[in-house]
Amino acid sequence: MILVNPHSGRGQALQLFTGHVQGMLTEAAVPYTLVITEHQNHARELVRKADLSQCDALVIMSGDGLLFEVINGLMEREDWQEAIQTPLGILPGGSGNALAASVHHYSQSPPAWNEELLLSCGFMLCKGLVGSMDLVSIHLASRQRLFSFLSLAWGFVADVDIESEKYRHVGAIRFLMGTLVRLASLRVYQGRLAYLPVKEAPTLPKGSIKSNQPPSTPHHQSLCSSLPCRLIPNTSPNQNSRHNHNSTNSNHNTLTNSSNNAITTKRPETQSDGKTRAPEDSLLPGLDQPIPDSWTVVKEEDFVLVLAIYQSHLAEDLWTAPGAMADDGVIHLFYVTAGISRPALLRLFLAMEKGGHLACGCPHLVYEKVKALRLEPVSPQGMITVDGEMVEYGPVQAQIHPGLAKFICG
Repeated sequence: MILVNPHSGRGQALQLFTGHVQGMLTEAAVPYTLVITEHQNHARELVRKADLSQCDALVIMSGDGLLFEVINGLMEREDWQEAIQTPLGILPGGSGNALAASVHHYSQSPPAWNEELLLSCGFMLCKGLVGSMDLVSIHLASRQRLFSFLSLAWGFVADVDIESEKYRHVGAIRFLMGTLVRLASLRVYQGRLAYLPVKEAPTLPKGSIKSNQPPSTPHHQSLCSSLPCRLIPNTSPNQNSRHNHNSTNSNHNTLTNSSNNAITTKRPETQSDGKTRAPEDSLLPGLDQPIPDSWTVVKEEDFVLVLAIYQSHLAEDLWTAPGAMADDGVIHLFYVTAGISRPALLRLFLAMEKGGHLACGCPHLVYEKVKALRLEPVSPQGMITVDGEMVEYGPVQAQIHPGLAKFICG
């Protein structure tokens, strides 16, 4: 099943699909159903109720926000453990396209942007190799729980992401425009940050052999395409939406038209015994509990930005975590402390285009590999984003779940 948000990016996702991807899938004899999302949380509702046994994969043609919606819909199912094993694919159709850029990077291909990146992801979809992908469980102050595949941001990055929405019509350049606007009136946020660091494995002497360890190269299983996806009945409350059925080619594709907006958070569903239908966050205390002794508490309390990312790219042209892999089991935590100048911050983001920001020697930039973290904003106003979507502002904590999901890769 391929889900398209027709309003993502510059509103050209459907045209990009029909112009670049549709022919590839037909040529490769890959059967699919095309569903055009209609409203906020449409994809989330659809995958929550779908008969996933009829689908070999769920593919998103949009920005990163729609995949966030799909993942949380899968994790809200009673059979979440099986549902989240459904391979997830991404076709870049938004402004940032961070996961698409990351998946392309993991394939060890040269950098690509725009239509070239779309073609790369289309070829990977046709090849159908499947790998593992980490997810991060995020808890908000209201006890809402979310699952994230990309990032948690507070401060400068979150501000730029949300405030640049007004420039969405210009495409990916919106982030550059938002960055310049925010640099002109740089903000400092007060808050407390703590994290559980990754324990690095000791370096073995040259020639030593590691025993009882899986190979470092991820195993890619083949995506079976023997079962064509079938259209799930429209669960939208809008009964006046138009349905356009198109079965003129051998793929028997079905289109469902309307619009899609941003997503919202939702409390995790519970079983009759009161347990949440999701993996346990064994590393996290309650948000109202003290930080464990094994955690590191950051001394600084004045920040320009805090960014936790678990993919290599934050956007097509932002190689934020050069050492990251989709299933490395690590949250890559970056934070920039107060006192950095505007030119120095701009240099960091310019260097990030080629992954060179860590080599800039900036004393205000800190990078840590962590398994869990807690952020407690003290400033009364600000924005927090999860996978580029604004969530409730307040204390938040997160934990990595290695290899919880599956994704189509190269």
